[in-house]
Amino acid sequence: MKLIIIFGAGAVGKMTTGQELSKITGLRLYHNHLDVELILEVFGSRTSGVGSRIRQIIFEEFVKTDNYGLIFTYMWALDYDSDWKHLDSLVDIFRKENAEIYCVELVAEQEVRLARNTTENRHKHKASKRDIAAAKERLLYEDTNYRLVSRDGEIPFENYIKIDNTHLEASDVAQIIKEKFEL
Repeated sequence: MKLIIIFGAGAVGKMTTGQELSKITGLRLYHNHLDVELILEVFGSRTSGVGSRIRQIIFEEFVKTDNYGLIFTYMWALDYDSDWKHLDSLVDIFRKENAEIYCVELVAEQEVRLARNTTENRHKHKASKRDIAAAKERLLYEDTNYRLVSRDGEIPFENYIKIDNTHLEASDVAQIIKEKFEL
């Protein structure tokens, strides 16, 4: 079994790249807004801890399946210890099953990400992003208040790649990932 983590700042293309990678590999996609949107719908706002628990359950159940593997998208605040711990706890579920772990970091210029923040695909799968002004404000807030791009040598995964997808289509990024990790 395989776990592919795709992380990066808001609107960098994590979900769209994951969708394309899923199409060409047979890996299942769990983009982080699957639980974000559920929590917003049920609680009316983001609720601390619920998303982490949902992810834990999904990961625990997923490793019991015969699926080829899972693509997981994550906005990782690299300056927050809690994000490191949460991701590590999820990865440990796969490690215990001797799964192969791959990590992809996507980076893109803010101007490009702001444009991607308004795409039809994003709004189709992320209801909370349909208010374009609020989504833009949140993206700018996150860029200002969190460190969302890694420093050289910081990411601890043996199978790791950083891709600047500012000028790349998601299908091209997916192909790069597939070839790099021989998926």
